[in-house]
Amino acid sequence: MLSKKMEEALNRQINEEVYSAFLYLSMASYFANLNLMGFYNWLYVQFHEEMEHAKKFLNYIIERGGRVILSEIKKPQLEWQSPRDAFEAVLKHEKYITSKIYELVDIAESEKDRATFAMLQWFVNEQVEEEAHAAEILAKLEMIGDHKQGLLMLDRELSARK
Repeated sequence: MLSKKMEEALNRQINEEVYSAFLYLSMASYFANLNLMGFYNWLYVQFHEEMEHAKKFLNYIIERGGRVILSEIKKPQLEWQSPRDAFEAVLKHEKYITSKIYELVDIAESEKDRATFAMLQWFVNEQVEEEAHAAEILAKLEMIGDHKQGLLMLDRELSARK
């Protein structure tokens, strides 16, 4: 059984994951408006991934006999100055989510909740991957600079993500 503190923290994380999904869906729409459908695809896949993360937390709370309490999701940003600006925001957001996962790990440790601690290790590893992917795309955008041809090549590359 989850402690009240752990249950509340996991419920807050569901909110964070759903907000992440909304943010990436908003970014996908931004890129669709720029006719960069590879970027759109990458972020649309990311949207689905974040919803899966929310479902993992939701199912875990239920499995442990807790109560899922959903809260309001804030409106995500709608516009960015450039593709590079958008991916700077992606990386910043993923670092923020990593900090939230680490807070959950800290609570699980302090509560001596071994099951939650073990479950959270998947998310710790996932965040390493999330940050690395965002940083890689951002580095490529920095290399490309203002070269439209490079942007279109990266767009083509990002369209392959499933």
